[in-house]
Amino acid sequence: MTPIRRRARWWRRALAVTAATIVATSMVAGCGDDSATPTLTWYINPDPNPPDGFSGAFGQAGIAERCSNDRYTVETELLPQSATEQRIQLLRRLVAEDSSIALMSLDPVFTAEFADAGLLEPLPDDVATSLSGATLQGAVAGATWEDKLVAAPLWANTQVLWYRKSLAEKAGLDMTGPVTWAQIIDAASENDATVGVQANKYEGYVVWINALVEGAGGSIVSDTQAGPDASVDIGEEPGVRAAEVIRQLASSPAAEPDLSVSNEGTVLGPLGSDAGGFMVNWTFAYNNYAGGDVIDDLGWARYPQTVAGEQSRPPIGGINVGVSPYGSHTDLALEAVECITSEENQVTYAIETANMPARQAAYEDAELRKQFPADLLELWQSSIETAGPRPASPYWSTIVNATLSRWHPANSVDPDTTPKASASFIEDALQGKVLL
Repeated sequence: MTPIRRRARWWRRALAVTAATIVATSMVAGCGDDSATPTLTWYINPDPNPPDGFSGAFGQAGIAERCSNDRYTVETELLPQSATEQRIQLLRRLVAEDSSIALMSLDPVFTAEFADAGLLEPLPDDVATSLSGATLQGAVAGATWEDKLVAAPLWANTQVLWYRKSLAEKAGLDMTGPVTWAQIIDAASENDATVGVQANKYEGYVVWINALVEGAGGSIVSDTQAGPDASVDIGEEPGVRAAEVIRQLASSPAAEPDLSVSNEGTVLGPLGSDAGGFMVNWTFAYNNYAGGDVIDDLGWARYPQTVAGEQSRPPIGGINVGVSPYGSHTDLALEAVECITSEENQVTYAIETANMPARQAAYEDAELRKQFPADLLELWQSSIETAGPRPASPYWSTIVNATLSRWHPANSVDPDTTPKASASFIEDALQGKVLL
């Protein structure tokens, strides 16, 4: 038995104790009329708010409504806002073999953990082959564990550089080609503008750190299938280059006042203000400005380079849909997941939420191309395909918490000490030698 399997068995037993109440509740809730149309409960992450005037079922609830038929009904249950809290709630229920879960929306970075622990029903080979062939490879990578597609990508996400055209022109930056982090930090600093990033003490900050390390040709960890014996690489030269970028921004006038608690939402306002400069953020940011005064001055470009001349590796995210092995109607849930992740539903969902399709062909849809500028759609696709994904590891949560312990707040990062110190701490955390 591998160390990964031994560890998985350990925490499954531990979580089973705390989940006993959930099991009892679910068993009561699951009792009903066997002759009734089966209900498939889909646990979903929160969607953005629908636009003013929208009527009908929106987002994932809308998909559930469209995929319900005479043989089964798909209903949704809302998970917490935080991806970390979503993970914990799903793990507790699944470890307790909660039969009320049929389908679940999973952040790609946690998909490996669920698959490794046996908490995802395997996709039939023909379904996995069909999905893999029709989906952007960046999204496929985030739904794959041990060379198998273990969940169905619903939408794909990536970060680009959003900027004010007037500021870039004033700073003399040529935004038609690659730009570096150093260039945009200097441009913002010299023109009383800011650079928006995600640097709160949460997983989103590690998304930024990972993109910087990947952009310098390295990884936070590698050989992740070795579980706690994975190679911790953040202390090497790419980690130092990442720390230099964070140090430069944190010590410059371009840092936003709330840098230590900044997130995807807090950086939207500053970019839209008169002092707006630059921001890295996900695809949904476009809808935040569409229809407003800022849109005419809003530009977009590929994610900045960590090292001049080396291609950037943008973050990638999104949502995969997994099937629980403990549901009462697993066969129907596997059938429903094909409808949920169909091209038609991905296009509708993208138009409603600006969370982009995982399927390649969806980007050619006429309605989608009417909703978003053609060059922006092309940028998102290329960004997804050349992204620097977070390491697929069953121990990602441990790696995140250990990294945050040494890299937060951003103004404490020292290129001479932080990368090596964090590498040592992550290794100890993976080996169970320290408590987080």
